[in-house]
Amino acid sequence: MNFETVLLYNLDEGEKARKIKMVLLKMKVKMKKVSTEQYLEPVGFLAGNKEIPSSGNIYEGEGFSEEMLVMKGFTSSRIDLLLKEFRKAGIAKVNLKAIVTEYNQNWTSLQLYRELKEEHEKMNAGQTL
Repeated sequence: MNFETVLLYNLDEGEKARKIKMVLLKMKVKMKKVSTEQYLEPVGFLAGNKEIPSSGNIYEGEGFSEEMLVMKGFTSSRIDLLLKEFRKAGIAKVNLKAIVTEYNQNWTSLQLYRELKEEHEKMNAGQTL
């Protein structure tokens, strides 16, 4: 069975984190807070894919401070519903979001973060408010 899971990065406390957790509970989505020490584990492993082994490595660096959501097991319509529920709950946008895919499931959190950060910066290059 393909359970819906959301990995939460830097969403430990505060009103935004509380609202996100409430939406995930309401939608019956499994959530996992990822600690800095786990940043060298494959995201597929962290999201519960039993076919992906742990790296066994512990990250001892600074990590990153941006919020990031990584989703696994969602259909397109469920992702749309999740984002709609976030908006309905008044949750401020989380800029770094990804879906665990066959392509990125073996990446570490740090690799995925760097890729998402680069994509986000490219998409927003030249845009002013």
